[in-house]
Amino acid sequence: MALLRALLVWALFIAAETAQGALRHILLTPDVQLAAREVGVVIGAGLIFALTWAAWRWLGLRRPASAIFVGFLWAGLTAAFDLGLGRALGETWSALLADYDPRRGGAMLLGLALMTLTPLVVWRLRESKRP
Repeated sequence: MALLRALLVWALFIAAETAQGALRHILLTPDVQLAAREVGVVIGAGLIFALTWAAWRWLGLRRPASAIFVGFLWAGLTAAFDLGLGRALGETWSALLADYDPRRGGAMLLGLALMTLTPLVVWRLRESKRP
């Protein structure tokens, strides 16, 4: 049941991130796209943390190992979704992989790392507050 709940929370992340990306693509000119994607990673990380915090009890993750598993699950699904959607929309592999290359200004690896760590960080913060 926790796995299904983790997938549903991930679906919320993806819906929000997809909306953010679509708006960025529609509203911004290409010359500011890179900076907007970098800012979007920070906004996305904050959103993921807030949603994870809010859904924590409902998620039902009781052990740090479960939190780590969910973090890796979310990051893997997100990378697969990002690359799959990009290819479906006609993006080249080079353009897609640029988002994952810090040397080319890509911040996606940072975003995925933060996503991976979020459930464990929330677990630790929640556990430190328990009597």
